[in-house]
Amino acid sequence: MIVMLRALMLATLVIVIPRAVAGQTVSVLHIKVALIDAEGKAIPVPRHPLLVSENPASAAPRLIITGLDGTADVKLRPGNYTVESDKPVVLNGKAYSWTQMVDVPAGRDAVLELTAVNAEVGPLGSATTTSGAPLEADPAFLLSKWQDSVVALWTPTTRASGFIIDARGLIATNQRGVGTATATEVQLSPTVKVTANVLASDRARDVAILWIDPNAITSLKPVPLGCAQAEKPPVANGQEIFTIGSPLSQQKSMTSGTASRVELHSMKSDFILARGSAGGPVFTADGAVVGITSIQDETDASRIGESWVVRTVDACDVVAAAEKKMKDAAPPSGSHLPMEPERPFPVDALKDAAQHRAGSLSPYQISSSTFDVAFITPVLTYGARYQEEQIRGRERGRGTRPAEPEPALVRPLMDFSNWSEYVDEFPPVLLVRVTPKQVEGFWTTVARGAARTQGVSLPPIKHFTPGFSSLRAFCGADEVTPIHPFKLELRVSESDAIYEGLYVFDPDALGPQCGTVKLVLYSEKEPEKGDTRVVDPNVVQQIWQDFAPYRSSKR
Repeated sequence: MIVMLRALMLATLVIVIPRAVAGQTVSVLHIKVALIDAEGKAIPVPRHPLLVSENPASAAPRLIITGLDGTADVKLRPGNYTVESDKPVVLNGKAYSWTQMVDVPAGRDAVLELTAVNAEVGPLGSATTTSGAPLEADPAFLLSKWQDSVVALWTPTTRASGFIIDARGLIATNQRGVGTATATEVQLSPTVKVTANVLASDRARDVAILWIDPNAITSLKPVPLGCAQAEKPPVANGQEIFTIGSPLSQQKSMTSGTASRVELHSMKSDFILARGSAGGPVFTADGAVVGITSIQDETDASRIGESWVVRTVDACDVVAAAEKKMKDAAPPSGSHLPMEPERPFPVDALKDAAQHRAGSLSPYQISSSTFDVAFITPVLTYGARYQEEQIRGRERGRGTRPAEPEPALVRPLMDFSNWSEYVDEFPPVLLVRVTPKQVEGFWTTVARGAARTQGVSLPPIKHFTPGFSSLRAFCGADEVTPIHPFKLELRVSESDAIYEGLYVFDPDALGPQCGTVKLVLYSEKEPEKGDTRVVDPNVVQQIWQDFAPYRSSKR
């Protein structure tokens, strides 16, 4: 009866924030909820619903929910309060709930820690929800338990997620996330990135297994695929499943969905995956690993809630193939790779710099016989966006159709193809864009000249020079390792594409301190023959000046 009355009260609950009486200061109650896992490690209890009631009761209880870090802050007027769990939380087969009284003093904050010590603990089978249904394992713990084991993967053309599956340094992901690459960059944390070798890549199964230096993951826990288990965890149509991914330019997150079209080797789900999340592990609510998220459609249909899950049975087959190759393969290097600066470029500084550069937002350029090279700073990309917004705003104010920006400005500064989302965040890095030139063949030129003698004027018929292969940069005599060696896919027809380079460098890597800045450019036609170009010192100085506001903000 008490449970029914409580459920009825919550169903009609209107969250009421108690008003402080005249002259009375509102204080903050800091609540922290944490438990100890099976390995003795303290873990936060995320998304745990708590009811906060004033004693004696003057209003309906306030419902608050802890964040991903297991904490919640609630503003209260001074007094005595009861904080209790709206429903138990399940961990390691036990159900935990709390009912605690706390005094909130006037003029200062109060702290309430809810742990296993002050919890009411009972067996899982006896616990129920407010509706009377049996309480199931809480999937909220999945993120805190496994997020460090999920990693970000970078190739020149793609961004994906993966997860550590073995203490020997093995990482699982979907094959489409790495494509034809034989090596990838693996970002283990905001400050650590290492190289991985692709040991096995099976397109039919859509699984790839990577290998990194095992010394880089000694503090991380592998996600168990359960390959040695004879029976795999069952999944039913309509069952709720969960995945953890490492999205591009976002924090790691957990997404829930519903399984459908469940088959032995795959299943469909309605996961809505952010860019870069595909390749993460898929769990049931009780923590069993049942697959890997995949994007079947290269146009990224998963964003609209259509994604696929590769079952672990297929992943285990590819793991076995990878383990055989490990025996004869050299271990990967564990050297840390360059990373983007952690601190963003202040937006106010970008805006101020862009406004002072009105009318001169073209990239800094040099050329070779085969390529055009553009040096692009955040000031230029931000300025192009700002200028476009100003033009469109003025046109809308006049009630006329917004004018399209000049193509010469749009393409090098605003259209970054498959890496547009990366550049959209205005990372504090130097971008070096290498674009194949468009040229007209000798005989085409002759033919147009002959036509002109007959009174027929034809426009130039140009084609691209060989596509971009790679780039090497030198600061004086020292080679500079890029943060990312990206490639941009440039469609020249429905069936054909050519690649541009988009290399990402630290803002301090190529500057006046180098004495000489040199680039060596390689084409797909002659990947072993480099074309060396020395960058004009004036260009180097202009790039350096664009990052001056960023360097000043670090002080």
